[in-house]
Amino acid sequence: MIAVIIFTVVLFLSYSNGANDNFKGVATLYGSNTATYRFSLQWTSVFTFLGAALSVILATTLIKKFSGKGLIAEDIINTHRFVIAVALAAAATVLLASRIGMPVSTTHALIGSLVGAGLIAVGMQLHFQQLGKSFLLPLLLSPLIAALFSFLFYSFLHRIRLQTGIEKEICFCKPVTVVQTLNPQMQLLAAAPVVMADGEMCKEKYSGKLIGIPLQSFVRNAHFFSAATVCFARGLNDAPKIAGLLLLLHLGDMRLALLAIAIAMVVGGLLHSKKIAETMSKKITPLNEGQAFSANFITGGMVVAASFFGLPVSTTHVSVGSIFGIGLKTGKTNNKVISQILLSWLLTLPVAIIFSALFYFLLSFFNI
Repeated sequence: MIAVIIFTVVLFLSYSNGANDNFKGVATLYGSNTATYRFSLQWTSVFTFLGAALSVILATTLIKKFSGKGLIAEDIINTHRFVIAVALAAAATVLLASRIGMPVSTTHALIGSLVGAGLIAVGMQLHFQQLGKSFLLPLLLSPLIAALFSFLFYSFLHRIRLQTGIEKEICFCKPVTVVQTLNPQMQLLAAAPVVMADGEMCKEKYSGKLIGIPLQSFVRNAHFFSAATVCFARGLNDAPKIAGLLLLLHLGDMRLALLAIAIAMVVGGLLHSKKIAETMSKKITPLNEGQAFSANFITGGMVVAASFFGLPVSTTHVSVGSIFGIGLKTGKTNNKVISQILLSWLLTLPVAIIFSALFYFLLSFFNI
């Protein structure tokens, strides 16, 4: 019975993870109007599932790291109440953030949950040195590095475009102003209104060719590929972190567990991504297709590298950092939204600690 409860709680965490994290890989597709919300959601669901399902290939390091080993004594982490408290707290923290539309890190929430339950269980005997070295340092540095790389990469591509003489074509695509005559004698002329659109409402397209391929098609296809890479890499990186909580069940083969986690992540994303989509795609900074591709390219590369080396970076931090880097280059960042996101990041750790400590205390009180 306890095994069923643990497995259910871990799937709930997977569901919460999908709700907050799945859309981050395709935020630039939706934000640059390259794809609709529905298609973007379908795109991320497919590749997130593939990454999570195949994470068994690179899972060993992250599974062990997020089981809590090295941070807390094994006689504590090998208890049912510890695993249940950690999974419930992380899920509650991430789902709460999803409901208010704030993109937070499941990695961050898991770390806070490990700390909260650990503090109640062992007090100050928690190995804080291990916490900083293995967890917090990569999380703090990753958004800064992502912003820098995104800024530099887009600056490089922008310079190349200007030097090669590649132009942008702008078409009128959405009515924003209707010009009507004020002269009653001119009503017949006003029957067909004049439609105008400003630059931000128009769809930009690249002209010219690259290695014989129309540049606009090349950029669009590269953007979809980069989005698929981010989604795949996120599933690859996040599923083992969640699966680490199942080590207590001594599953001989983690493949079925990872498959169940992958399904739960996809379902969470399909049902609860809308608010996160609006924040990530529309509110941080406006994006054209080239800028969106640049941000996603950096995000995908960093998350894939982190998965390969077993570094617990947050796709959220990397993705937001990459989009923010584009905003720094264009000078169009929404500082109010960025401040709100940063505040949610700062609150993730203490909220998860409080939830986890509370759940662990209650489970201990009722001797579960």
